[in-house]
Amino acid sequence: MASIYVRSVAGLLAAGALLMGAAGASAAERVKIEWWYAISGKLGETVQQLISDFNKSQDKYEVVGTFKGNYEETMAAMVAAYRVNQQPAILQSAERGFMTMLKSGAIIPADELMAKQGYKIDWSDFVKPVAGFYIVNGKPAALPFNSSTPILWYNADALKAAGFGAPADTWQGLEKQLYALKEKKVTDCPMALPGDFQWSLIENYSAINDQPFGTKANGYGGLDTEFVYNKTSVVGQVARLKKWIDDGVLKIAGQGVAPISLYTSGTCASIINSTASHSAVEADAKFKWSAAVMPHEEGVQPKNSTIGGAALWAIKGKPEEVQAGVAAFFNYVAQPTVQEWWSKATGYVPVTNAAYAKMKQDGYFKNHPTREIAIEQLSRGEPTDNSRGFRFGNHNQATAILLEEMQAVWTGKKAPQEALDSSVKRGNEILRQYEKLHAGK
Repeated sequence: MASIYVRSVAGLLAAGALLMGAAGASAAERVKIEWWYAISGKLGETVQQLISDFNKSQDKYEVVGTFKGNYEETMAAMVAAYRVNQQPAILQSAERGFMTMLKSGAIIPADELMAKQGYKIDWSDFVKPVAGFYIVNGKPAALPFNSSTPILWYNADALKAAGFGAPADTWQGLEKQLYALKEKKVTDCPMALPGDFQWSLIENYSAINDQPFGTKANGYGGLDTEFVYNKTSVVGQVARLKKWIDDGVLKIAGQGVAPISLYTSGTCASIINSTASHSAVEADAKFKWSAAVMPHEEGVQPKNSTIGGAALWAIKGKPEEVQAGVAAFFNYVAQPTVQEWWSKATGYVPVTNAAYAKMKQDGYFKNHPTREIAIEQLSRGEPTDNSRGFRFGNHNQATAILLEEMQAVWTGKKAPQEALDSSVKRGNEILRQYEKLHAGK
């Protein structure tokens, strides 16, 4: 009996091994698609859910997503990996890295990839300010993914206590409200300075007020663009922000403190931050909160804001079956139902008109009115050369310079005009280096 039992157990183990081997082989047959992305926290968890849903939707490809740090760290990892042929098949790259990616020689344009793999995507259905940024000569270079724009978040309870029903729609009116919040002792922190203030309070300030940030339509017209924001109302905007900081109306978050947490905790009554802050605000704010479009200067007809966030890029150097998997994933992400889910889960704007229309038809924005603010702000009016976006070479480096010079303003080491002049001069040196490197390409 014992020998029979042993043989039976051995037989079962062998059968189990065969079954496991078959399952393993089946899993191994899936083509792995490596994706490096750059968003973390609650948003990163949603990225992993997106990956899981795609993998479950078919049995041919398996996307493997890896968080590589912030956008700059992810880009640096990509450059290092590409040099030794260990690059991912997909890279999530921020909008200010657009020109770097476009001229890198390392990407497969999205329209070329999709056409080659037999997918038909209606690129004209993408929301105009979003598509306009990533489309070159009528064709998309990358797939718009997590697109956002800054909006004004506010504590409705605090504003009401100061005697206001809603934020003013001009900077001049908002200034009066912020000072009233402090003078009436409603709060010691009327507004928090966002971590990416150069995007929201300088770049988007320029776009909304139809001010040129650079020549050649902010770089759309050629690599010989030059920064000119030191000659516009940006100078007055920086002086305004400096005054607010000095007067205790605008608070700079301490080291290691996320500015948005100053708002969600109730410490500060407002902040101008990405619409993607929805997930954090909805989870953490214990007061009556709301949001509004960004303010504009008095006497100005406001234009659209510009997009932030990132796009998905297909990277060269991968086998045909991997490229086919990248195309399949891009096609999945572009579906209206997926776009709708992604927007609801994150607060990013739906990048296609079809997804937006479906959400509107289903009544989603009636129950979540603040989710529509970004879309309305992005779609406001017809984009001008000053408002459709920014295409500057090595934009990350130029941004780092701007941040450094603004820090000198906040600490009183430089006057606004002096700092902006220096930022423009140094930034233009970066642009000339980039132009020289890519001349004729």
